[in-house]
Amino acid sequence: MMNLPYGELAIGQRARSRGRTITETDVVNFCGLTGNWLEIHANAEFAKKSMFGQRVVQGGLVFVISNALFGFDSAVVEAFYGVDKLRFLKPTFIGDTLHAESEIIAMRDKGDKHGVVTAQLWAVNQRSERVLSCEFTLLIRRERLIVD
Repeated sequence: MMNLPYGELAIGQRARSRGRTITETDVVNFCGLTGNWLEIHANAEFAKKSMFGQRVVQGGLVFVISNALFGFDSAVVEAFYGVDKLRFLKPTFIGDTLHAESEIIAMRDKGDKHGVVTAQLWAVNQRSERVLSCEFTLLIRRERLIVD
């Protein structure tokens, strides 16, 4: 959805991404990258005794994967502007397949060359459960950037 210039977007536009399965490698790499080695993510024996009965994928990883599933177009997206109301609604487990759904909920002008676009974003698993919800905001160009 965020692959169109600001003037071609409208409140109410919806999109659904492709799917992606979360792997053991994703979780271990994210542990190493972020230093988040909490046992609920990294220790299978510890996690068996938790309320979830298994390892849980880091919420930050679910967020970055789910918003990236749309494949934003660098020719129109100027910058990530912010995220609000981020909530993890259900746990995501290794082996879950997620897709993202979004709907534009707000737009406002930002100078002569940009607009600010906010979309409601949901990550949805293979059981059709929403596991993440947030308002995701981007700074969008009014005209596609052309690079020679």
